[in-house]
Amino acid sequence: MDSPAESEIPKPKQRPIIRIGSSSPMISDQDVSRASRFIDELNSLYLESRSSGIEIPRLIALHMANLGGEVSYHKFQSQPNKFHPLHFFTSPNAETNRGNETCESYATNTVGIIRASRGDGKESIVLVTPYNSVNLSQNEALSLGIAYAAFSLLAQVTWLAKDIIWLAADSQYGQYNSVASWLRDYHTPSFDGFGKVDAANCHGSNGIQESNLDMSIETEVSDTFRRAGTMAAALVIKVASTSEDGNQDALNIYAEASNGQMPNLDLINVVSYLAVHGQGLQVKMEKLVSLIDSKWLKFIGEVFESVGKIARSLNPQLKFGISVKDYVEGSATLVSSLYNQALGVPTGSHGAFRDYQVDAVTMEISPKITFNSLGRQTEFLFQGGRLIEGIVRSVNNLLEKFHQSFFLYLLTSSNKFISVGVYMIAFLLLVAPLPVVAASLFSDAIKSDEDKATSSDSNSYKSWRWLYPAKTIFLIHLWGAIVSLLPYFIYKIPDSQPTSNILIWASLSIFILTVLHLFFGPHTCHLQEWALLKSVTVSAAFIGLCLMSVINFATAEIGALLLVPMCLVVKPWRAARKVHSALSLVLVVLGFPGVAFFVLKAAFGVQNGSGLAEFWYWLESLWAWNSATYIYLCMVHLPCWVLCIYILLHPC
Repeated sequence: MDSPAESEIPKPKQRPIIRIGSSSPMISDQDVSRASRFIDELNSLYLESRSSGIEIPRLIALHMANLGGEVSYHKFQSQPNKFHPLHFFTSPNAETNRGNETCESYATNTVGIIRASRGDGKESIVLVTPYNSVNLSQNEALSLGIAYAAFSLLAQVTWLAKDIIWLAADSQYGQYNSVASWLRDYHTPSFDGFGKVDAANCHGSNGIQESNLDMSIETEVSDTFRRAGTMAAALVIKVASTSEDGNQDALNIYAEASNGQMPNLDLINVVSYLAVHGQGLQVKMEKLVSLIDSKWLKFIGEVFESVGKIARSLNPQLKFGISVKDYVEGSATLVSSLYNQALGVPTGSHGAFRDYQVDAVTMEISPKITFNSLGRQTEFLFQGGRLIEGIVRSVNNLLEKFHQSFFLYLLTSSNKFISVGVYMIAFLLLVAPLPVVAASLFSDAIKSDEDKATSSDSNSYKSWRWLYPAKTIFLIHLWGAIVSLLPYFIYKIPDSQPTSNILIWASLSIFILTVLHLFFGPHTCHLQEWALLKSVTVSAAFIGLCLMSVINFATAEIGALLLVPMCLVVKPWRAARKVHSALSLVLVVLGFPGVAFFVLKAAFGVQNGSGLAEFWYWLESLWAWNSATYIYLCMVHLPCWVLCIYILLHPC
């Protein structure tokens, strides 16, 4: 029998568990039929006005307003892809091109907002549909149709607790640029009239030229920049060409943002779960296709599969082992995820949201067959609309932003990942020898001095022994900083070609390094000086890699694979055996960024160009997106590589 005290304790009330996708889809035939008519109007209007990019934004605005949305236009200009050192301290496209402000130089985003009936206006969910208003494709019209069907439903429901923003992003100047420009103005309001075109040059309200469409919508489109609440999540909706697997519609998820940033893993889990279990889609992640047919990777997979079978035969309860297909596809996805994060370049316009700490993904739906009939198009719109509805409903039910799951992870499939607690172990084990070797070399150099220096000059010599290695390290890293700024001046050369640009860059870098060596390099050579120099070099590499692992782990991991063996093995060729000297030379050659770039391309079978021009374009992509990988290459990797060459050729 329970005691009185125990019987008086009230039982805690259990909160109901709301499962993802537990609610029935509400999207109706009317919503889809409206979307079909909307697509037909887009296609016919595009055929009638191919030369103008004005008609389509007006048509989208008309339909948004007819559904009850608050509509506004957002005008923006293209951004020049020029190197500027200050861009690395700002977000991408932080500076706006203020030149040539004419109607023709502007593109127009169309924004529709549905105010939540049960919300307080403090949170919102963003739907993005990129399209080219000058050259509209059928796939872009379908993506607009899917968003329209979902927008039509969301304008009628009563369960919304977060505002809905539909951004029809005009991507004639790039998909990322259109979204980034809107986000910049959304979060940093302008009070000086920026973005408005001179009324003398542009006619019609809102800076949009008059069109042949009979639209009374112009009075309902706001001249001001409309905003909703803080963004809880964003979905970029795209339609791709026919799926490779003709038996099933596919959904490709792109999640990588700038500098290896990833959305909260729960958002990817929600999208993947609803796509598979709700709409029967085959969810795919980006893979390095060349690894799918790799023989050595299949051999490793067969070994793991055989070991798993042996383990299960000994103990059936063991779940150890993986099939060859899963291992190969998982490895190809892992390498692709690691490379995209290390590159630091977003894989879609969703990357612009991550710069403002908003979780976002790009959902690219690939139909199994082409749309030869209206029935197939209707089925596809139903499928896409229900998927968007389910995701919006799941995010709408959140009381807080995504925060419980991981932000640091590497994907191996749509439902499998490697968390930060696992992959950081490999990185730490890789860089752990560096401080140990640095301390050992420093200690050995000091002991050698104590044995060979005279008693009269030992103390003074040891006290200043660190000065030359410190000066050398400082000068080489200063040289790396100068090298990172050279493209700013190379871009000012008129009509320069990529091959000539990189040759000029290399020539200037070597010239500056030679000048620094002539002015500051000559000195009196002391015994075991290379050991002290290597000690400081290894320490600098360790600090640089650890700092980079905080900014972008994938870059630090790949850099450590190249830099750590080189720093540990390198030794003056005069004091080393022939085998050791040959190994040091091989590692130094492979450690150069240009050589490593082409060797990795050949190893993974990537064929997207050849020659120095391709390497220049690769570097251009790094500074165009303000990738921290470029800073790492110039400020950490390249100086350490030069120091390793200096140690290898050291005369003492």
